[in-house]
Amino acid sequence: MIQTPAKSTDWLDGAAVGLSGLCMLHCLALPFFVGALPMLMPFTESHLHAQVLYFAIPLSVIAIGIGYARHRNPLVALAAFTGLGLLVAGATVAHSSLGLVADRLFTVSGSIVLAAAHLWNGLLSRRHRCISVCD
Repeated sequence: MIQTPAKSTDWLDGAAVGLSGLCMLHCLALPFFVGALPMLMPFTESHLHAQVLYFAIPLSVIAIGIGYARHRNPLVALAAFTGLGLLVAGATVAHSSLGLVADRLFTVSGSIVLAAAHLWNGLLSRRHRCISVCD
């Protein structure tokens, strides 16, 4: 299997998966820390999800866009935009109107869907690069 390092953009999908993982870790771990450490209670009102979207959206759009240009699989883009939509809904509507549980459900499910889309995008991109170079 020959790969061309100059055209490799795997780091974009890897960074996006890492960002999704950090987001999910934040969502799942913060309530435990808050419950265990009462001195952190004043910080529970801050909302990190909206700020993380400023990085997640452009990174995901660029990574998925580059991958789509290679493999042309619209289901990858659909999965990625579904994940991003869940993240946006969690950071906006669910956070302000539906409560903490809905916020976490939207955010965690969006992170999982988006990370899976990036893993799929990376797999298809690598496969397409090998087919292009190996033929």
